[in-house]
Amino acid sequence: MLGSVRELARILLAFAETRTRLAATELEEQSIRLVEILLWVGAALFFLGVTLLFVAVLVVLHFWESDRLLAAGLIAALFAGAGIGSALMVRARMRARPKFLSATLAELQRDKERLT
Repeated sequence: MLGSVRELARILLAFAETRTRLAATELEEQSIRLVEILLWVGAALFFLGVTLLFVAVLVVLHFWESDRLLAAGLIAALFAGAGIGSALMVRARMRARPKFLSATLAELQRDKERLT
């Protein structure tokens, strides 16, 4: 009887080890994905910010003698629209992410079904 208890404990420990490794792999993948996204967001914001700054200055300088306030207002409205659009894209991207630890939870559910 002691041998069967040891075998059961070994099997349960193997299940736990496998599931823990799977969870660790998923956590690593999610962290790498998050860092990658943040790097690309940072690069995009930097370069687009510099571009928009130069375009805004160019437009205001072009309309300096006639309608500089109108030009500045339209540029501000354009920037606000772009900011709102970007925020909506971030929200959509956050909603589309895979469920946290989904593969681990699925494996645990399969284990549970096998045991019952």
